[in-house]
Amino acid sequence: MTERGLRERKKADTRAALAAATVRLAADRGWENVTVEAVAAAADVSYRTFFNYFSSKEEALLQPGGPDQPRLSTRLRAVPAELGPLAAVRAAVQAELVELEADPAGLRERMTVLMGTPSLLPRLVEMSAADEREFALAVAERTGADADTDLLPALLAAVVSAALRVSLLRWQAQGGTTPLTALADEALDAVAAGLPAAR
Repeated sequence: MTERGLRERKKADTRAALAAATVRLAADRGWENVTVEAVAAAADVSYRTFFNYFSSKEEALLQPGGPDQPRLSTRLRAVPAELGPLAAVRAAVQAELVELEADPAGLRERMTVLMGTPSLLPRLVEMSAADEREFALAVAERTGADADTDLLPALLAAVVSAALRVSLLRWQAQGGTTPLTALADEALDAVAAGLPAAR
């Protein structure tokens, strides 16, 4: 591995350690009792180093891959253009969920913290709305539609967002016994049945 590759790997490992420490401390102490200082200490880095990776403890919890982590919209834009909208969405969703489910215990713990911390809801809603808007723009780019005036981009983004949310909640409620990708496929099948224009 090149020196640049090693440097990037070390940065990724540090980011992952900070994100994991944030979740672990939140689960142990309660979200309101978690400080950036404590997270940095648990990850064995300095307080200043934390801010090289995250702008806040909220970001470390809600965006563990960092603010530049691939979004669903990024994944959709990477799907081959010959796929129709819903098939492309399925491919993007699968790529997203495979990565999410790479650490099922960590994901379950993070969701437990989120579900038990109402004060995080406004930030989560804000981030979800921004992601949904960006996803609608990606759909519009694929279809030649107008993201502001045409129905399909915004509607498809909204129902996919809902399908993902429901899939995650079901996965958590089932204790992770059914693969998240399978639950999302089931949800998207239901979406497809009601969205013939997106096939």
